[in-house]
Order: sequence, then structure tokens, then C-alpha cells
Amino acid sequence: MVDDKGKNMKCLTFFLMLPETVKNRSKKSSKKANSASSSKLPPVCYEIITLKTRKKKKMAADIFPRKKPANSNSAAVQQFHQQNINNNNIIPAPNWQGLYPTIRERNAVMFNNDLMADVHFVVGPPGGTQRLPGHKYVLAVGSSVFHAMFYGELAEDKDEIRIPDVEPAAFLAMLKYIYCDEIDLAADTVLATLYAAKKYIVPHLARACVNFLETSLSAKNACVLLSQSCLFEEPDLTERCWEVIDAQAELALKSEGFCDIDFQTLESILQRETLNAKEIVVFEAALSWAEVECQRQELPVSIDNKRKVLGKALYLIRIPTMALDDFANGAAQSGILTLNETNDIFLWYTAAKKPELQFVSNARKGLVPQRCHRFQSCAYRSNQWRYRGRCDSIQFAVDKRVFIAGFGLYGSSCGSTEYSAKIELKRQGVILGQNLSKYFSDGSSNTFPVWFEYPVQIEPDTFYTASVILDGNELSYFGQEGMTEVQCGKVTVQFQCSSDSTNGTGVQGGQIPELIFYA
Repeated sequence: MVDDKGKNMKCLTFFLMLPETVKNRSKKSSKKANSASSSKLPPVCYEIITLKTRKKKKMAADIFPRKKPANSNSAAVQQFHQQNINNNNIIPAPNWQGLYPTIRERNAVMFNNDLMADVHFVVGPPGGTQRLPGHKYVLAVGSSVFHAMFYGELAEDKDEIRIPDVEPAAFLAMLKYIYCDEIDLAADTVLATLYAAKKYIVPHLARACVNFLETSLSAKNACVLLSQSCLFEEPDLTERCWEVIDAQAELALKSEGFCDIDFQTLESILQRETLNAKEIVVFEAALSWAEVECQRQELPVSIDNKRKVLGKALYLIRIPTMALDDFANGAAQSGILTLNETNDIFLWYTAAKKPELQFVSNARKGLVPQRCHRFQSCAYRSNQWRYRGRCDSIQFAVDKRVFIAGFGLYGSSCGSTEYSAKIELKRQGVILGQNLSKYFSDGSSNTFPVWFEYPVQIEPDTFYTASVILDGNELSYFGQEGMTEVQCGKVTVQFQCSSDSTNGTGVQGGQIPELIFYA
């Protein structure tokens, strides 16, 4: 661990093999080279590159669902794994090699085992270290960095190697992959394991860590993972993070993880054109981040210091695009703006000749919602479609991650009227989103949108249940000639009947003609 002007940093070290370029070798090295066989490969040198990264206080232990560890194919090997995880160093029985038919199983016995170990690692920061055994040959086969450390030209014959920048649990997870060919990831160590896999160039383990993070991605952790994905140069994970942040911007900005991001990530979010959030929410999130940043920099939490740590990022907040009430009751009274800035923004709202502002004055484009319509026609009859507190419901599944923003519903077939709608979205009986609102129907056969408070994240290849309970005296239109599969842009949606439907809605006809979503 190093301290750079009061900031805790981590060091990420790589051994890279480079072509021989050093001319001023010592005479001793030259003699050795001349005495070597002419068929020997040209010597190589290793350059040690250290990347500095800001130490993160949170490693996502409380924001990822824990997954069960992978099961071993062999009960005996699994027993050794459990013993060796705790570094018990159980000595196998005589002729233990005969108990395991494959090299993989025999190799797994050596995992975290002192038996025949020819190197030890002291892993973790001071005060939290753990001494772990290793076997140079196995490690060198699994990692080019270990190969360079133990068998390269600059290899040092050390019995003990200190690794202060990797967490012991993450290092053990990497060793388990190298020894046992098993990937065992946990929510509280996956980021640290990705760091270790990147440092020691174990690409398949790194890919598995990224996949774990992608499947665990939500609005609560998207901002933190965006910062980490940029650090680890994982563009696919970065893209997934932006998808969540754009669609569920208000949830992401209000999450605790938003306050843990670095300044560069803060800037990238504040200047995002497709951020789907009210500007007052963006403003309040930036102030929350500034308060935590003051604490990180050990500054008194004051208006002046908040503005100081925000710096030029303050002008990325599009304050002139706020609703006038939001500005007058929020930003204008926050104290973060100077008196001149407050006056100029008020003039921007009201004056014909608008003053020049340092703030961005163009509204964000946000996201354009897509509509998946599942009926080919609609109709009405004198005795249908009536609502008496019963539930209209349909099940659906998508082939790509989307974010359901609301439903399109039919309205009255007997003139204009108002309906009260309780909409709900469930997965395997668990409510993911619900809202109670009203909508006005003008008597046409059009659909009328009803929105959730926040868009709901929908994972692919899993059926979800969309439900609505309508309260209204008038009969309404209903859909007919329903389709079991609808292609909507790049998203394919499948429909099937729901057992929750008690008012007649199904695949062929009924209510909930549209799903409104972001993709």
C-alpha cells in the first residue's frame, strides 16, 4: 500500500516480456551469454509496470446476491478443497495418488497444501495477511506472470513472496482455478478476484468474473461497476452498466454506490445525454457525492468545500432545464450556486433576452420508450369488457435484457371516462414493481400508457407476469387475434396465458395490449 498525498492507492503489477534492448549488460552477464549454446533463444528482459488505482472502500459484498459454489465432480477432492481452503495442510494417506484417476484430481490435492510446496505467498495488507503455499510448476503452467517470476531470466529464487495488494480470499479463488480448474466466485470477493486475475494474466478467470458481475448488475451497483469496468478495461461490462444507468437513472443516482465512484466516473455520468432522469435528481445526487468526497478528503463538509470538490463537474448539471419549481425550491436554495448564477438562471427562465450561462442549457435526450403491441385488432361489445375488481394478467419473456416502464391499456368504448389502474409486475410470485394511478380515456380505441414509478429490469429467457386491476364503470375495448410471439426492434417477446388472470385476458384476447420498455 502506498500513500499519495493522503489518498490510499493500490498498485497493480505486471511482468511483461520484451525483446532484448539493453546494451549495457554487465561483463558477467556477457560471459554467461557467450558460453551458452548458439541454439539458445535470445535473452529477454522483463519490465515491471505498476498501475495505480484508488482503493475502494466497498467491494460489493452487500450489493450482489451470493451464489452457491461450484460443485466438484469428486467428493474426495471436494473434501480436500474444504480442508485446504482453511490451510489445514492435511497430509494425504500413503499412496494417495492411487485414489484419484485423473491428473486434474491429483493436482487438486495440492491446492493450498504445504505438501511439496516450493514457494509461499504472504498475501494481503499489513495486519490482514495470510501465508499460502504454492508449487512453482503448477503456477507457471497457469499464469505467464508466475512463469516469468519463477522461470524467467530475471527470476529470483525466493522462498517467500509478499503480495500486499491482493486480498487473501481473492488469491485463494485464483489458486483454486489454477490448481483445480474450478471457478468459485462470491459476491464479496468477485471484484478482488477480477483484480488478481488481471494482475496475473489469467484471462478465463477474469472473463468468468465479468460474467458474474454482468448477471449481478442492478441499479444499486451499476455506478460502482461502471467505475471498476473502466479501471479493468472491460468494454462489455461498461456497456451493460450504461444500459442500466440510462434506463434506471434515478434509482442508480439515489443508490449508496453512486457516492463511492471516482471523479472521472462522476463527470461521465453527469454529461451523459441519454440519462433518463429529472435534472433535480441529478443535482441532488451530485451534492450527495460531494458530501462523501469531502469526508474522503478529510475536509469539513461545507457548501464551499462541496463546490470545491465538484469543481467543473458542477457545470455539467443542466440546471436551466429543471422545472421552475424544482429550481426555485431546490437548486436556488441549496447554497451551492453563487448569487450571480442564481439570478442569471432565473432570468433564463423568464427573460426574452437570455443571459449566457456556464451551465449546459440543452435538455437531455433521455431514452425513447418502445411499445410491443400483441394484438392484431381490437373490438367492443355491449357486454364486454367489464371491470369488477378482477385481475387481467398475461405472462411474457424476452430474449434480451429490457426495462419495463409501464403498460399500454385500452380505454372506454362508451365515451370519455377515467379509470383507476393498479399495475403489477412479478417474477415467480415475487413483486418487482407496482403502481396505482389513474388515466383518462377519450372514448377511442387507442391505448393509454400507465407507468411504473421506476423502470423494472427484465432478464432474458425468463417468464414474468404482467397484471392490472382496473376500476371503472364503463365498458372498454379489448384486443383480439393475439400473437404468441412479437418482434419489436431487436427484442423478441413471447406471450403465454397466466393463471392469475381472472377477468378473461389471455394470449388470444383481452387487456394489456402493450408492454412499454427501454432496450
